[in-house]
Amino acid sequence: MTTRPRLTPAMADVRRAVRDALDAALPGAKQSARRSPSCGAPGGWVISDDAPLVLVALSGGPDSLALAVALGFEQGKCGVRAGAVIVDHGLQEGSAKVAERAAEQARAAGLNPVVVRRVAVAPTGAGPESDARTARYAAFTEVARETQAAAVLVGHTLDDQAETVLLGLGRGSGARSLAGMRAVTERGALLIVRPLLAVRRDIVHQSLTDQGIEPWADPHNADVAYARVRARTLVLPVLEKELGPGVAEALARTATQLTDDADYLDALAADSLQSAVASAGTLSTEILAPLHPAVRVRCLRLWLSGQLNLAQLSAAHLASVDELVTAWHGQSAVDIPGGVVERLDGALEIRRRP
Repeated sequence: MTTRPRLTPAMADVRRAVRDALDAALPGAKQSARRSPSCGAPGGWVISDDAPLVLVALSGGPDSLALAVALGFEQGKCGVRAGAVIVDHGLQEGSAKVAERAAEQARAAGLNPVVVRRVAVAPTGAGPESDARTARYAAFTEVARETQAAAVLVGHTLDDQAETVLLGLGRGSGARSLAGMRAVTERGALLIVRPLLAVRRDIVHQSLTDQGIEPWADPHNADVAYARVRARTLVLPVLEKELGPGVAEALARTATQLTDDADYLDALAADSLQSAVASAGTLSTEILAPLHPAVRVRCLRLWLSGQLNLAQLSAAHLASVDELVTAWHGQSAVDIPGGVVERLDGALEIRRRP
């Protein structure tokens, strides 16, 4: 007989977050949940063969591993089948062993299927973090389609949200960047769910310690060459020390408060963009010029990110492209990650770099 660890506050917080997130993302799933005390599953919950499948994006690190373990325990109560997708970027020595260890831990947590996918990270000029993210989410989409998964769950925590807002402030990227990450969002055809977005990282890690589970420690998470690592290890601790505790929570609240405003402006921008884009993919400056700057710049961001598959554009890049619309005096093309933008015959065009 398997002995399960005693439920601790940290374990309860993570499990509750998983239940709440799945209830919001897949509201009808738990209606099919039923119990049979003799089935041997956690809580006596029976999982139907036709229950929706959800996949944890598992790296083996503490955040995603804690999420995987909690989902494995809660899947029956939530009325879902739990699986995992593990992406091996091949960027570190021994990455295949790390991926296989994560797969073993996922299976031990009761997840099935467990898919390990090796990817090639193609450089685009947007930076190694962005390139790895692009490859990773492409793999998530591919595996979700192959397994007919309803959603992919990722392990971003409240601390990740605070770091995202802080980095957005540093870039001057506007309200959408400050709005941070959503608990439930769509990325193309892929439904992304972030159950731990309101849970502090130390609680998530404690939930693993309480269960005697050892995660993988990604050396990149301690490499201050990465801006996010510097925000996490250098900037946020100073803010907490100088401004008092609660800075991370305050930054996360800021993200929540700005989401509605950003959504409304993005909807206006999407409508305007549809009118401004020509069949060849160029952008009419005549339609863009009279728009309010808050809407016009969003149009440009949507157009550029869609054309070049960019996750982020700096305020400086957007301002330079915006000048091609509002302050045109024959200036040269504007360099952006992945290509250049130029104005020809009253329209903006993108030339991609080879």
